[in-house]
Amino acid sequence: MSDLATAAPQRRGAAWELWRALSGRGTRLLAGLHQTWRRSLQVRVVTITLLASSLLVGGFAYLIADKITNILLENAEADVKTRLDSGAAYAGKQFGLYNQPQEAQFQETVDGTVNYLAGGDPQQTSGVVVALTADNFSGVIQPRTSPAVGNLNSVVSPELRATVAGGSVASQIRTGRLGEERTKYLVYGSPVPTRFGQVELYYLVPLTRQDSAATEARATVVATGAALVLLLGLLAALVTRLVVTPVRVAARTAQRLSAGLLDQRMVVNGEDDLALLAASFNQMATNLQRQILRLEEMSRLQRRFTSDVSHELRTPLTTVRMAADLIFAERDGFDPAVARSAELLQAELDRFEELLTDLLEISRFDAGFAALDAEPTDLVPVVHRVADRLTCLAERVGVTIELDVPAAPVIAEIDPRRVERVLRNLVGNAVEHGEGNPVRITLGVDDTAVAVTVRDHGVGLKPGEEKLVFNRFWRADPSRARQTGGTGLGLSTSLEDARLHGGWLEAWGAPGQGAQFRLTLPARAGDRLTTSPLRLVPADATLPFGGPRDGGLLAIGPGTAGALAVGPAPAGERAESRP
Repeated sequence: MSDLATAAPQRRGAAWELWRALSGRGTRLLAGLHQTWRRSLQVRVVTITLLASSLLVGGFAYLIADKITNILLENAEADVKTRLDSGAAYAGKQFGLYNQPQEAQFQETVDGTVNYLAGGDPQQTSGVVVALTADNFSGVIQPRTSPAVGNLNSVVSPELRATVAGGSVASQIRTGRLGEERTKYLVYGSPVPTRFGQVELYYLVPLTRQDSAATEARATVVATGAALVLLLGLLAALVTRLVVTPVRVAARTAQRLSAGLLDQRMVVNGEDDLALLAASFNQMATNLQRQILRLEEMSRLQRRFTSDVSHELRTPLTTVRMAADLIFAERDGFDPAVARSAELLQAELDRFEELLTDLLEISRFDAGFAALDAEPTDLVPVVHRVADRLTCLAERVGVTIELDVPAAPVIAEIDPRRVERVLRNLVGNAVEHGEGNPVRITLGVDDTAVAVTVRDHGVGLKPGEEKLVFNRFWRADPSRARQTGGTGLGLSTSLEDARLHGGWLEAWGAPGQGAQFRLTLPARAGDRLTTSPLRLVPADATLPFGGPRDGGLLAIGPGTAGALAVGPAPAGERAESRP
């Protein structure tokens, strides 16, 4: 008993494992078929052609087979009805000689008439059965059939006999056993009037030959239809191959062009529409190549111009700076208006020098010369240092800088100079747009990444502006007066610094709710980011009725120009949008 109790669960477990394996294989098969259906235009066209042609050919085959069957049946009915009419007339003449069914030799006349109508041979092999009955004289006239059969009632139904006995010609198709095998019969019955009353004459014609002919016709039609469907499928496959092959070649060529292989072209064969497509594609590729090379040359000249101008302006700027420093140091002895001019000159020179520094850094990024000097660094003092340097600026515009940093060190392999510059740009941008509200800096860390968020409660970003916030020289409100003297390159430079670290720089904003920027960097240089320890959408952001969370989300990763997504991001979320 214990062995049986142990074996039953084992069998159930084996059956369950078999079921899981089969269902898993079926699921993979369906997934593969679905993928093939989505990716292959040729498969879709051929499949649709086969289905449509199968339905059409199947409908025609059914109509043709039904028409052939009806024609065969109509011919059989016409033949039987003709024989029945002549047989009833002949039987009426033979029985018209008798006034009563009890007369001598009447039964012999009945037998002779039935045999004559059956062809004169009681053993004829045509299969047609002639029967004569007299329901009104069942005790006097015995039913006769030629050839002799066992049970006539197995084919002639009582309803048909009652109709014929009532004086009407009637017919039916019925399957019964008159001999060794069950056979389908076409039964026709007709009354035969005599002097003493009425007898009934029946013709039972087997439909074996007609059924065989109809079956052969259906088989022929089905075979022809199947061959036609296969031919249509093959034709559709060939036609779609002729069309799809150049399209696939064009797609592969376009992929190579997008990968930078600008010399790729399609082969032009013939003069048809596909050849025209290939020629047009090649012309387009040539024009694109010419335009791209022209733009690359213009970009190269622009980068060189920016770099050369930035370097050349260093020398006169140094001279002007020395003179301005001298004037600024002696401003207390000047007239108040002149002293104010000296202060303005010093401030604008600071802005000019900062602009030159940013332009030089941008030119290094554009030329691909920027290098990362990563080393293990504690981010806590970096955040404190940035906050301390911007405290005076924040106090001047009435903004309070709040810090939320861990007490323990936060170590990551970063370039401290570049990260400090990114944070300085983010905090300075938040102070400028904070509208006098507090700016909060939060530092977070997990096993793979570190993150810093800078949150302000200013005007925020309008829908669509999150796509432009990292563009060079772009401002959210060009009509607003600058208070911090920004160059318009800070966020663009910050983006490049984040990319150089293999990190993300992301922005969220909503009108009236302020904005939040998040910098996420890998804890170890060279690692790939998958999550961020801090959420991008602030917890205090409101969700409007019937729509997504206000504002947009711009997630920017290494090698991307930014991708827009909308919606909240839970703590520790993956970057909300990845191209």
